[in-house]
Amino acid sequence: MTHPPATARALLVPVLALTALVGTAGCALQDEPRPKWFSASATASPASPAAEQPTGPGDGLTEAQAQAALLTEADLGEPWGPTRGARTWRDGLLKATAEDPECGRLLDVLYTEELFGAPEGPGATAAFDAADTDAQLRYRVAAHPPAAVDRTLDWLRELPRRCGEFTASTTRGGVQGVQVGDLPLPPAGDARQALRITLAGETEEGELTYLTMDIAGVRVGAEAIVVTHGGLDEVDPEVTRETVRLGAERLAELTRRGRAQI
Repeated sequence: MTHPPATARALLVPVLALTALVGTAGCALQDEPRPKWFSASATASPASPAAEQPTGPGDGLTEAQAQAALLTEADLGEPWGPTRGARTWRDGLLKATAEDPECGRLLDVLYTEELFGAPEGPGATAAFDAADTDAQLRYRVAAHPPAAVDRTLDWLRELPRRCGEFTASTTRGGVQGVQVGDLPLPPAGDARQALRITLAGETEEGELTYLTMDIAGVRVGAEAIVVTHGGLDEVDPEVTRETVRLGAERLAELTRRGRAQI
């Protein structure tokens, strides 16, 4: 199956100078070019005063701190901006099933964007659209049991072997050829794993479709980050990597602050 050419796009604008909060890139990516960054705004609602207090001994971030862990327009630049809502390809291509239950579980995760399930503590989400393509990026921070997060990351790590190539049937009667591969990440957080998934098929009119989806999970202490980044046009893996790196560094700094008020 041949892949249609991606739209050429010059990613010449370097990552903006960041505050000491996010630090410098990991050695594995120091020499790689940095993409043009995006405007961002948190979609989660502001925390109430009561939510700013931990709920019990040993709790992780407060809701206000989870909000502060999100990446925003103060960090990032064009071509991204606040999301205008879910793209039509989400229901058309990601609502699908597979014969192998583990491959089907992956499709469910891509659609719901809930890699680690329901959180056990405060969380916050930001979602963005690319101005020049139909790509979307979602960034979520939430509290999850570390052991459960690590088990899920191990599951992701095995999927290229188990679900490297499979067929998915959409709820609209379409058939997608799916490929699953590992997506290397910088050394961010305490544990991490990412995949790049491609789904190729046709519309009812016989038009070819080619959807690319990155999904990344990172554990930082008792908190976890989930990044999903996908679209029908160009989906730059460096955007996924840098989102993971910057987010993990920010979350680690907030974790080190402990329960300090935001």
